[in-house]
Amino acid sequence: MRGRHVDAYSAYKRVTSRDAEAYDRLEDSEQLLSGKDLGNPSWRRSFPHMLVAALSSFLFGYHLGVVNETLDSISLDLGFSGNPFAKGLVVSTCLGAAFVGSLFSGWILDGVGHRRAFQLCALPMIIGASMSATTRSLWGMILGRIFVGTGMGIGPPVAALYVSEISPAFVRGTFGSVTQIATCLGLMGALFIGLPSKDIVGWWRVCFWVSTVPAAVLAICMEFCAESPHWLFKRGRVTEAEAEFEKLLGGAHVKFAMAELSKSERGDELETVKFSELLYGRHFKMVFIGSTIFALQQLSGINAVFYFSSTVFKSFGVPSDIANVCVGVANLSGSIVAMILMDKLGRRVLLLGSFTGMAVSMSLQVSGASSYTSGSGALSLSVGGMLLFVLMFSLGAGPVPSLLLSEILPSRIRAKAMAVCMAVHWVVNFFVGLFFLPLLEKIGPQLLYTIFGVFCALAVIFVKRNVVETKGKSLQEIEIALIPPQ
Repeated sequence: MRGRHVDAYSAYKRVTSRDAEAYDRLEDSEQLLSGKDLGNPSWRRSFPHMLVAALSSFLFGYHLGVVNETLDSISLDLGFSGNPFAKGLVVSTCLGAAFVGSLFSGWILDGVGHRRAFQLCALPMIIGASMSATTRSLWGMILGRIFVGTGMGIGPPVAALYVSEISPAFVRGTFGSVTQIATCLGLMGALFIGLPSKDIVGWWRVCFWVSTVPAAVLAICMEFCAESPHWLFKRGRVTEAEAEFEKLLGGAHVKFAMAELSKSERGDELETVKFSELLYGRHFKMVFIGSTIFALQQLSGINAVFYFSSTVFKSFGVPSDIANVCVGVANLSGSIVAMILMDKLGRRVLLLGSFTGMAVSMSLQVSGASSYTSGSGALSLSVGGMLLFVLMFSLGAGPVPSLLLSEILPSRIRAKAMAVCMAVHWVVNFFVGLFFLPLLEKIGPQLLYTIFGVFCALAVIFVKRNVVETKGKSLQEIEIALIPPQ
């Protein structure tokens, strides 16, 4: 069996080598292979495939927010009302399972491809939501949340990589921003669907049942979506890669796309990527940059602000429902603006502006929490600073990291490196959520918001020194420019 595998692999290397040389000759002899001569491919071809992939991001946002409005009703019906530890388990088990799912997402993606990975993301979400909707006990709810969390962990890295690999370079930033908008819509959808749970007994079960519909649509529609040509090319399925490029870009752009692909992928792609390769050597810098950006994204305090927003609004007499709507609108508005600007200003500019604005917003919240500020001034600074913080986050620090990583990571390690970076994201997210309230009680909001502001300032410095602009460039151009030769 091993001998046949080696022979097949050797044959693959010979085939892809000949294909690469053929594409290089075509590039030298035919000016038609110039991207400028051909013009940009139509974005309309890849748009439906991107929208289906964005359903995974919608589900991610929905399941993040589904327990916010319904947790009190769930605890009453399932008999753990007044037990904060049990309530914490319902939330935290989902995050823990998401960490596990994200850690294995790269190996799943490399093994079965993007389309099957999306379906494997949807399946545990359907099973978990159904279990949560029908359970009569706390442990049934927790088990359901574990299933859902596993799917949540698989979804974001797969969506980021898929969208970047199927999108034309000139709209890749715009398409990548749609996944962030889908997450915002999921959060807001969970908020609005959950509102009747306070008045209608058992409505929270409906909230979980609703989520099975987009999950089923994702699983079914992926049967008709294109597979990533990059993944097919790495597996030696060159003819299928050409067919998918034709579906995504149009027949006139297939030769140029395959020639670009052959520049950085020369037939060593089936060799197993060792975990150690991600931690040292020529790939370490890219993994370090990605992991650090995700860590700084969470250390900026964004999730703490989301968790604490209702409390801040309540302290000034504003109902929590209105607070959640205001935060959701700010998040969605910034994400839409980011989508418009992503391929105009670029990723680096948006990241720098976003983290700078977040630092300024935190300083406003520090001033609002000061004993020297009272009354309407404190209200304006605290509430205004919080909404401005969410808006600035959604302009860059929210949508850019996943998109940027899917662009700068080399094709050979892209899936597994993305999985590692997302795992870092979930770990930092977990610890920020774990220590936020104890730190708030011990050191107070002023000092805590100051610490968050410092991390935002550090993020500005880090981005300025380490992040390069990627807008308008093909994934192969970025890889060749960033990765030193062996």
